[in-house]
Amino acid sequence: MPTTELWAGALSLLLIHSESGCPHSAHHAARLLDRLCESSDLDDDTRALCERASNRLSQGKTGESQHAGTA
Repeated sequence: MPTTELWAGALSLLLIHSESGCPHSAHHAARLLDRLCESSDLDDDTRALCERASNRLSQGKTGESQHAGTA
């Protein structure tokens, strides 16, 4: 299982991006989420959520529209 520090870092950067719109935080959060996805012992549902979050953060960098999707 990935370390607690990696999870905490990703969540912290995600919150910073959410609160401030900081593009650097989005980029770094996406990178950490990608690292979490690489963990061999991560369950499929959690991996899918990490991938989805990483993709959403990366889309924000390219200026693509953001809209609510299905869960």
